[in-house]
Amino acid sequence: MASIRFIHSADLHLGSPFGGMKGLGTEQWKQLQHSTLKAFERLISYTLETHPDFLLIVGDIYDGEDRNLRAQHRFQQGMEQLHDAGIPVFLSHGNHDHLSGGAASFELPPNVHVFQDSVENISLEVSGQTVSIAGFSYGRRHVTESMIEHYPDKEPGIVQIGMLHGSEESDTEHAVYAPFRKEQLLAKNYDYWALGHIHKRQQLSADPPIVYPGNLQGRHRKESGPKGFYDVVLTDGHAELEFIATEAVRFERIAIDCSGVQHMNELFSIIKEQLETQDAEALVCDLELQSLDDSTLLMLEDIPQAELVYAMREALSEQQRFVHISSVQLDKGNLTAELSPFGKQLADRLQDWEAGDWKEALKELYNHPKSGRFLPQLNDGLQSELQMEAVAKIRKMMALEDQR
Repeated sequence: MASIRFIHSADLHLGSPFGGMKGLGTEQWKQLQHSTLKAFERLISYTLETHPDFLLIVGDIYDGEDRNLRAQHRFQQGMEQLHDAGIPVFLSHGNHDHLSGGAASFELPPNVHVFQDSVENISLEVSGQTVSIAGFSYGRRHVTESMIEHYPDKEPGIVQIGMLHGSEESDTEHAVYAPFRKEQLLAKNYDYWALGHIHKRQQLSADPPIVYPGNLQGRHRKESGPKGFYDVVLTDGHAELEFIATEAVRFERIAIDCSGVQHMNELFSIIKEQLETQDAEALVCDLELQSLDDSTLLMLEDIPQAELVYAMREALSEQQRFVHISSVQLDKGNLTAELSPFGKQLADRLQDWEAGDWKEALKELYNHPKSGRFLPQLNDGLQSELQMEAVAKIRKMMALEDQR
């Protein structure tokens, strides 16, 4: 049996708005907004350069059901390039870009097969072999019923691939759409299951391969690490998978070793040095400062989170590449100065405060005719931040008292 080579991609989310991102410079913001298109361009370039037998795109090509016009145009252009190169494309729409959503309806070239809202099994000849690809698109946003029973069983003598945008029934991290059990997929005896919907690389089975490639470009801090697609080679029932990274901006959580740091200038220098070791071309990161001694930790706890983040961004502003700090967390694992019983009592009391308690405590401040109108809304997030800063203040005051 000759080898069959294809690309397995999913969850392009072209046109993602990147909501919730704050503090970015103008050029950084432009780069982030363009990142899903940049990642898609890298998928197309790699496909053209390596010329696989076909390309699979397993759902959520666009980020929203209205399908951003610019994103549609770029996608159509990419498909035209693949058509000119003679590369077939099989694609399905997922919960984000379901078939009932609005679209400008760019016409795709004839090399592209778009699955409809019922399971189809499309065949093509590759190196003298018949390859069948089964899949479906979401006809509406919420497909909550199982679709596996509609997939055909494998026929003898063909290579059978299944495309499925969905999640395991037991998945508690993601919205469960088109649910399945791994045993159901294995029972079909397919040569490869190309999955989508979960935005992280995950292999549910090696033989046969049941694979999530993750998305092409992370969209927020929970979608961290390298993002891309798989280059797959099937030979006599054996699969070789090579991951190809495409992200234009990487989201990452980075631990910074702060051993021996006593002053802020030392801290800034160490952060610069350790971030320089990251191989991402552009980086949005959450920092966790580790190995802090008591005095340095107490110093940092007394600095408001927003001020600390802003100062670190400014310290990195001379970097040649795009590096943006989203947040800074302090690892308190090495803290030896515990709260005294009285301090713990105060902290526990704050822990039990409800919205009414905070409103009562801050009533005069919020009712002040001059300052009140500049204060942020007293929501759950602000209450949590105030509680953390209050506990840090209690710890520092008691540490200073112990030093007298």
